[in-house]
Amino acid sequence: MLDIGPEQFEDLVAEALDGIPGELARLVENVVFVVEDDSHVEGGRLFGLYEGVPLTSRGFSYAGVMPDRITIYRRPILSVCRTMADVVEQVRITVVHEIAHHFGIDDDELHDLGYG
Repeated sequence: MLDIGPEQFEDLVAEALDGIPGELARLVENVVFVVEDDSHVEGGRLFGLYEGVPLTSRGFSYAGVMPDRITIYRRPILSVCRTMADVVEQVRITVVHEIAHHFGIDDDELHDLGYG
């Protein structure tokens, strides 16, 4: 497994976020991005997790709620990557995947789009 420290990995996540087109990035509202070493969700290896209310489900009563949370998991990503380029690409895919959930896109559609 590659040894990329938490700070360097956070920088890769920030670079992936910077790569999101501006017109989409402006629509990401009330979301916090977090990097953790490992997932605490049972049942498999997660690279990322979206927790919140997708934009497509927010109505007039959506107010005063805690921010949505997108978590990117460092060790699971590193465990499947052989090179730094692999890590950069997997982080990018994971960030896009989780932001897509914020926009209300489900896993089946993401898989069809190549971000599954």
